Amino acid sequence: MSRTVSLVVGILLALLGLLWILQGLDVIGGSGMSGHGVWAVIGVVVGAIGVFLLVRTLRTPPVRDDL
Repeated sequence: MSRTVSLVVGILLALLGLLWILQGLDVIGGSGMSGHGVWAVIGVVVGAIGVFLLVRTLRTPPVRDDL
């Protein structure tokens, strides 16, 4: 997976996880997910995967093809 794709996927997963946490805790209402604690737990897992992907991508040096 390219570096740009990894960054975009990591950001999207982190934001989606945050949204699901807030919906699960009923901070953001108006959804069938609102107020159900299981979505807060799923959000933590998805957000952690996104943050892990971001950190791993940013700490890995870019590949150079100028040989």
